[in-house]
Amino acid sequence: MAKFSRRDLIGAAALAAACGRRTRPTRTRNHPLDGLERPKLRITDVRVIPLSYVDPKKNLWRSADYIVWKTDGAITQVFTDQGLVGIGEGSPYEGPDYIKQYTEEVIKPLVVGHNPFDVELLTARGNDSRRSRAPWAGLDCALWDLIGKAVGKPVYELLATDNEPARTIKVYASSGVEHEWYAGGEQFLIEQALRHKEEGYELMKLRTGTSWAAGGMTLDKYIHLMRRLREAVGWDFKLAHESMGGTGVTREQILKEFCPVLEELKFEWFEEAPGGTLIEDIDFFLALQEALPTVRVSGGERFRERFEAQVWLDRGALDIIQPDSNVAGLTENWYISRMAWRRGKVLIPHNWHGGGTTMANAALVASIPNREYLELNMTYNPLKEEIFKEPLRVERGWMRLSDKPGFGVELIDGVEKKFPYVPGSYQYKNPRLAGRS
Repeated sequence: MAKFSRRDLIGAAALAAACGRRTRPTRTRNHPLDGLERPKLRITDVRVIPLSYVDPKKNLWRSADYIVWKTDGAITQVFTDQGLVGIGEGSPYEGPDYIKQYTEEVIKPLVVGHNPFDVELLTARGNDSRRSRAPWAGLDCALWDLIGKAVGKPVYELLATDNEPARTIKVYASSGVEHEWYAGGEQFLIEQALRHKEEGYELMKLRTGTSWAAGGMTLDKYIHLMRRLREAVGWDFKLAHESMGGTGVTREQILKEFCPVLEELKFEWFEEAPGGTLIEDIDFFLALQEALPTVRVSGGERFRERFEAQVWLDRGALDIIQPDSNVAGLTENWYISRMAWRRGKVLIPHNWHGGGTTMANAALVASIPNREYLELNMTYNPLKEEIFKEPLRVERGWMRLSDKPGFGVELIDGVEKKFPYVPGSYQYKNPRLAGRS
């Protein structure tokens, strides 16, 4: 007789509940474009608007040994002969100036003159590296915005081929990048978690903070802090934990010392980032599965397309898959969500940037049957809302999507003047850590 862990039962119950409250459409579509009348529409131009917000104190948030002093955006615009304009975003981490140059020099000549409804043909090209994939992801998302506008439907309705879409989606607080181990970080982290709970979020994902070596943090101290954190927020507030990368904690210590604490404190999931070869990484994730019988294992923010994700899903290495539409694009993430659903897995997309990324990931979450949360970066970033005329907002941990066609949001006039792009890396070495070992 087959044995099931509590994690299996939790996942099965979540998926059953999700599917149970969303009735199946009377006519199932195999693809988002099935049954849509294809209008005569031609791409005439593709442009990218690089954006930046610079913190006056040049100290937005901190992690490891660096400080983030600005946040960037890279909004792709696709223009058509009928006056419709679609918008999307590729990962700003790959450089807005690079995305602009690549899009306008490489992508534009290939797509001008084509119909936006050829979205898969037009975007299934740039998978050779994550950096070159970002401009294609921005194009892909912008084409879906165009398709929605052309047929008069929200993107989340188009993508919902196996279930009824949701107009409201649950959001979790992605946080824990402002505490400093050299300046009272332990208490700051606890107070931050309590603040997110008071704001109405039911789950917070935290990170490991500034450099452990320089700040005197050790695994023993950190475990003690995790117990204090759980005691402070109570058992009714959910916690998730991101990677231990950069802390000096070994994989063996993660498996033997840290995983039992995550189990003891009933964390929702543990998100670890790949660091070696594909096989080495998958084997480590499988070891995490053994070490975490109830805590779910999450990963996949770097996946560029469905075939990368398939290996991990087929091996059973992930309970939660988290591809990002500003890396893979909406088309690939729709396929990945379906693959995960058919294997009984949840999709919670990585979503760390501004509103251009959030609008696409929110549409994906709203459309799929195996949804649970949308990640939302809790650091201050006006590019999340202030670039739109009617932005997507969160109230008490819930985001309500627009019923307007496409993504339902439009850029403000003069957005590039309000948030002019400032070239250069978004991070610099933390001077507080100079000379510390």
